[in-house]
Amino acid sequence: MSHDREVPMKHLYLIRHARAKRATDDHERPLSGRGQRQVAAMAEPLQRLGAFTGEIHVSTALRARQTLLGLDATLPELGLAARAHYHEALYTFEEKPLRRWLRAADLDTDHLTLIGHNPALLELAQRLSAQAPKRLPTGGLLHITLPIATWRELGRHQGEIIHTLSPREASHILFQGRAPEPPRLDDLGTRHRIINQLEHQYRMIRALEPGVAAGHDPEFLHQYRVNLRRSRALAETLLAIIEIPRLGRALKGLKRHARATSELRDLEVFLEHLARQPSPEAGPALTPLVAWLHERAREARRELCHQLQRRAYARDMLAWRDAIASKGFTKALSGLQERQIDRVLRERLARHDAQLTSLTDASPDAALHKLRKRVKRLRYLAELSPERHRRLLEGLKVHQERLGDFQDLCSQLDWLDAFTDAEPGQALPETSRQALQHWRTRLHERKATLRQAILALAPLTERDSAQPTPA
Repeated sequence: MSHDREVPMKHLYLIRHARAKRATDDHERPLSGRGQRQVAAMAEPLQRLGAFTGEIHVSTALRARQTLLGLDATLPELGLAARAHYHEALYTFEEKPLRRWLRAADLDTDHLTLIGHNPALLELAQRLSAQAPKRLPTGGLLHITLPIATWRELGRHQGEIIHTLSPREASHILFQGRAPEPPRLDDLGTRHRIINQLEHQYRMIRALEPGVAAGHDPEFLHQYRVNLRRSRALAETLLAIIEIPRLGRALKGLKRHARATSELRDLEVFLEHLARQPSPEAGPALTPLVAWLHERAREARRELCHQLQRRAYARDMLAWRDAIASKGFTKALSGLQERQIDRVLRERLARHDAQLTSLTDASPDAALHKLRKRVKRLRYLAELSPERHRRLLEGLKVHQERLGDFQDLCSQLDWLDAFTDAEPGQALPETSRQALQHWRTRLHERKATLRQAILALAPLTERDSAQPTPA
């Protein structure tokens, strides 16, 4: 009888030091303010990715030492500074000496983290794996698995890249510093204002994708959805006014990909809420609930990442880009006037108000969710001329906040029900199940109060004080 032998596996984490200041003595260059922010942003993601599981070896250069100390300060419970080993040999910019050190040291650990320098780290990764990227930014990570029993066995293209991560993918705040510049719209006519805005939103969608896929900062997914929805709202307005070749078909792909993000966004909002304000009503059930929600979020993120990598997604995004950049699109908008957009806005305001006033205590939750979507699209339209629609935007903000809070409560209740029915929820002791039921009751009470606040909202038409644009 034959037995499959388990293949040994080594994990190598290559971390480039964070951004450093310039100095005449290269060895003593300290981290810059930006470098310190990079370290703070990367600490928790690196922990989640397993970079601190095993031994940590660091270059003696000041910027590498300060990178390790910054990680230690952010994650003091891990004792990283006490565990770290410093080596002059790791202060190298060449791959070959680094590889020789790694083989000669032959460390007795399956998980090894090196904090060092480019181009040595990047070239080492490229030697070990054919999948290695072309860049390793300051503060960035490359995680490689190697099917070897000892570090002496390092060879060319043995490894597989498991994770890559840069500070700009880990933190939306750091991403903003290099995000696509928004266009200046003040002095542009209606046509060019819309074209520039749609093109900027497309660039933002594509630039946000790596952060969405990395999944370490929920703000990436939020802004990704905002840009998809802004683009959709503008396109639907244009199609309500004029015929535009290819736009309707391209819009279908945009809608489909926006819908695919909904479950993950709901989970992230709930988890953020529980991290910020842990519910005392949940009692001992909170810990297993949060663990279960995190697992659901991981599953939803994996599915979204698969979508972002599919050819169909790339094809849909390129179809959208080509549609808004086409000569046919520009020509179709040539006669567009602001008064036409105002007319669509007023028509949609009237529909919103009719739907709002038709709501009752017996209206299904779905009716309020539909109203929230209307409010968002109205806001995106009004923001085309924010000064003209200032009072309307103030009213829309109030409506959107109340309706958003209502939807969040509905989502939380749905996830609580799903958890209660799932195996971890079923396994809870009776006291925990009673605590969950008490929490659910409190959420239903808040939901009923919020519903009354929504029913009391004033119509929006009277807040639209913008003067109609002359014909």
